[in-house]
Amino acid sequence: MKTVLMVAEKPSLAQSIAKILSRGNMSSHKGLNGACSVHKYTGTFAGQPVHFKMTSVCGHVMTLDFLGKYNKWDKVDPAELFSQAPTEKKEANPKLNMVKFLQVEGKGCDYIVLWLDCDKEGENICFEVLDAVLPVMNNAHSGEKIVFRARFSSITDTDICNAMTRLSEPDHNEALSVDARQELDLRIGCAFTRFQTKYFQGKYGDLDSSLISFGPCQTPTLGFCVERHDKIQSFKPETYWVLQAKVHTNKEESLLLDWDRVRVFDREIAQMFLNMTKLEKEAQVEATSRKEKAKQRPLALNTVEMLRVASSALGMGPQHAMQIAERLYTQGYISYPRTETTHYPENFDLKGSLRQQANHPYWADSVKQLLAEGINRPRKGHDAGDHPPITPMKSATEAELGGDAWRLYEYITRHFIATVSHDCKYLQSTISFRIGPEHFTCSGKTVISPGFTEIMPWQSVPLEESLPTCQKGDTFAVGEVKMLEKQTSPPDYLTEAELITLMEKHGIGTDASIPVHINNICQRNYVTVESGRRLKPTNLGIVLVHGYYKIDAELVLPTIRSAVEKQLNLIAQGKADYHQVLGHTLDIFKRKFHYFVDSIAGMDELMEVSFSPLAATGKPLSRCGKCHRFMKYIQAKPSRLHCSHCDETYTLPQNGTIKLYKELRCPLDDFELVLWSSGSRGKSYPLCPYCYNHPPFRDMKKGMGCNECTHPTCQHSLSMLGIGQCVECENGVLVLDPTSGPKWKVACNTCNVVAHCFENAHRVRVSADTCNTCEAALLDVDFNKAKSPLPGNETQHTGCIFCDPVFQELVELKHAASCHPMHRGGPGRRQGRGRARGRRPPGKPNSRRPKDKMSALAAYFV
Repeated sequence: MKTVLMVAEKPSLAQSIAKILSRGNMSSHKGLNGACSVHKYTGTFAGQPVHFKMTSVCGHVMTLDFLGKYNKWDKVDPAELFSQAPTEKKEANPKLNMVKFLQVEGKGCDYIVLWLDCDKEGENICFEVLDAVLPVMNNAHSGEKIVFRARFSSITDTDICNAMTRLSEPDHNEALSVDARQELDLRIGCAFTRFQTKYFQGKYGDLDSSLISFGPCQTPTLGFCVERHDKIQSFKPETYWVLQAKVHTNKEESLLLDWDRVRVFDREIAQMFLNMTKLEKEAQVEATSRKEKAKQRPLALNTVEMLRVASSALGMGPQHAMQIAERLYTQGYISYPRTETTHYPENFDLKGSLRQQANHPYWADSVKQLLAEGINRPRKGHDAGDHPPITPMKSATEAELGGDAWRLYEYITRHFIATVSHDCKYLQSTISFRIGPEHFTCSGKTVISPGFTEIMPWQSVPLEESLPTCQKGDTFAVGEVKMLEKQTSPPDYLTEAELITLMEKHGIGTDASIPVHINNICQRNYVTVESGRRLKPTNLGIVLVHGYYKIDAELVLPTIRSAVEKQLNLIAQGKADYHQVLGHTLDIFKRKFHYFVDSIAGMDELMEVSFSPLAATGKPLSRCGKCHRFMKYIQAKPSRLHCSHCDETYTLPQNGTIKLYKELRCPLDDFELVLWSSGSRGKSYPLCPYCYNHPPFRDMKKGMGCNECTHPTCQHSLSMLGIGQCVECENGVLVLDPTSGPKWKVACNTCNVVAHCFENAHRVRVSADTCNTCEAALLDVDFNKAKSPLPGNETQHTGCIFCDPVFQELVELKHAASCHPMHRGGPGRRQGRGRARGRRPPGKPNSRRPKDKMSALAAYFV
């Protein structure tokens, strides 16, 4: 029998699809990468019996990156990134070994069916999967059609089975448009980001952002926020005056009337109108009207509207809302959440989707009434030709989903029911009055039929006072006429919902990427999210945008990116050439980059006003090894040390605290050591600021502390404090933290494994001797007599933390709360459990620790 390989975008999606197609009659096992499962069952395909094998990827298999030296900021001119720097596709997550996993599962298969998400990104992932799988499949070069594409919009039995019977081919043009976007964003973003980050972080100490990034979509997004900020700052309030009249309808009730002139900006004129109307005792009815009006039911829900409502009404950030929507989709509760369409196709089963909600405790009555009376056809919206609008696919309860997932699901469901409900109808009554020479009006609304507002009560017509029955010529007694003084108010900061609207209007980003761009400007410290999810630009965000306007406004205006998006869409439609669009766009931005570099002084003038130079920032901490003067510790991100005398800046590990390390100095360069710590229960290690930035030995990389230094005799180095190979990762070595007493710790110098050991020990030292069983370094431990946990009231013991039964009782292995993100496994690590020490006897074999010994230590792993 032949074999059909089927690949979905996520593990949960693969399981759901396989369960539907196999009718639950399948077997499952974990794949070699541990993240993706493989589901097997038998069935028919192309009229023949076959073995089906369903698995998944975890999003993109590959990512685009520069080759070799072009990833090193210090060795390459950013201008080279536009054309000279070669790129390559690398595995998006090397730990998953996704390419190898796909090749193992695809080897010997005869057909492949791609169940990736049906959007441009999903189309791109289709070809990433094919690049990995086709070389190992049968009949790959026979000319027979072996590649099929399933297109679906929801995880329901009907949609999945229909997709399986109507297989098509993946769209190469849509995949190419994603490739083009990835390359443009990589080259343009990296060039500008590297240049401005190095330039400004080398001059100012309180920027408070580890990366001063530029993005072709991100920067116009920030521009919208700063534009609103500028309007607020430049706003000058104006005083105006309003007349307000009150008339009595009877002894107990009265009506407030609105002035037809609305307002005037001259006080003397307002006073004149007041004086004239004050003389009148009666208000005469000049006209009355009663009109039946309708408030339209909403259009079907698309992604942008869902994100707007999630932010404005549910208080969720766009990216968080998108993640929840994707999870609801993969679990089968809603249809595909990435769509630009607000129009249901004629053949969409609206009644079927509505029946799913007929027994729901919250809206069963409304749904049953609609089904009994007949649903109202949804309004005709925009058909983008992608997916149907976002629709609930099955009923769910608050207890089933909980939290934000339930709140978003509830809104999506209520919105769907509202689209097939009737419009809200109400009666609007208006009475026009004349008091002397001035005209006033009052209005009221009375609901005739609530329609869709029953299911969306927040959209209901507000209750207003009922107006008296009257006709032209009737008069009412004037209670009072007064003049109110008011002031015009500035606009408020943009809400996320308003920003999403602006981005959609100007073509910045896609329905999938809009949340990412908004999240980026928040993470980069360009804006802060205030109450009401309003986006207030920081000083850094304001200065950047003003600087772009000063040098080249097109870098921040939405016009050029909108034009690029249109070209990318033409690639997706097969109407534009991939290479021509790429080359032309990169040429434009390359010219802009060179002009930006030549004109950077214009932005720097703005920076000088808002930020402090490095020399004037921070507090003295440790001495420079060159001039022996104190260097200043700059705590703002990215934290670093700056020597104003030598005009040198030294980067430090991030996401932790830095303090002086006992005034000890590095034996190689005489710099004072500092201690980095992630907290009392986390990791800590000393480092030399100079060695950290300029590795002294060939087997060291930039960003290594003393716990990775291979100096043969330094008391702080790996050679003197290393114990043995980490039990969790392949490249790491467990190193004694000499500063951690009396709560001693041994920590991996690569991953975030920490062993807490020998609490209350007076002294812990790494011995020159090694364990005969596993070659790990022995530890000499001295306890205070009163607190010694050793048997027989002993105070001293030497042994191996892996093999010694006494020490095994005193070791607790954990994951640290925080780990320095720049850690990378250094070269030359031992493959055995022994440590990488300069004093290891030559020729001694690397023996692996016995399995039972590994289990003994692993028992403490939590």
